[in-house]
Amino acid sequence: MPEPDRYAVVGHPVHHSRSPLIHGMFARQAGDRLSYGLIDAEPEEFENTVRGFFAAGGKGLNVTVPHKQAAYRLAQRLGREAALAQAVNTLSLEHEMIRGDNTDGIGFMRDLALNFRRSVAGQRVLILGAGGAARGIVAPLLGAGPAQLWLANRTLERAEDLRREFLGLGEIVVSSFQDLDRLPPFDIVINATSAGLKGVQPAFPGNLLSAESFCYDLAYSVNDTPFVAWARANGAGETAQGWGMLVEQAAESYLIWRGHRPDTAPVLETLAR
Repeated sequence: MPEPDRYAVVGHPVHHSRSPLIHGMFARQAGDRLSYGLIDAEPEEFENTVRGFFAAGGKGLNVTVPHKQAAYRLAQRLGREAALAQAVNTLSLEHEMIRGDNTDGIGFMRDLALNFRRSVAGQRVLILGAGGAARGIVAPLLGAGPAQLWLANRTLERAEDLRREFLGLGEIVVSSFQDLDRLPPFDIVINATSAGLKGVQPAFPGNLLSAESFCYDLAYSVNDTPFVAWARANGAGETAQGWGMLVEQAAESYLIWRGHRPDTAPVLETLAR
């Protein structure tokens, strides 16, 4: 019997990743024979690690922090979403060339629409943070027709840089975190910063939220993330962590690699226990 097809997630650190569990469930669901591992690679090791993986017969890689932009630079072919985001979270081989895709935005929008029944159309949306996490969701959010997309970051310059990259797709208003205390509540507030995972509740002003606000943390944790705790303490109507995005983007990666999309509902149910 031939060896199972090899897949993995590469990041630094990567020991906490739930991707092996998720893709293992996808494989059992589909009857696919595959292995899925963890690869911890420091930034200077990333390119050699990826090339070595594929040279040894590997079929596909998920890419997580801090390597998504390095994966974009490494890819020889790009899917549309990856080209727009200038970040890659899924690598595969296409005609012996490394192809990069970005499934983060698709996964995020599917989670909003399917699992939370939330529409972005006509809504005022705030993204907190202008780093790699924000990069993958800006284009699909603009494509969904919000009334306003506001991007705030600790440094205004970085928010401006990201805004300029998406100029052709729609209007983005930018500000620093310091200017948030003058704004009315938003319909949807998305945390794309990493600071909250360090255990300190974010110092964002409560005026950003109302009882109708939906607050979504791209990060996820077994317990409430600091951002979710802040949102609840300031009266948000509904809160969510990024578990659904994690599973939905993984399903999109699986589709790219294997040609069929798994059913995400039972996987989400397992992770939520």
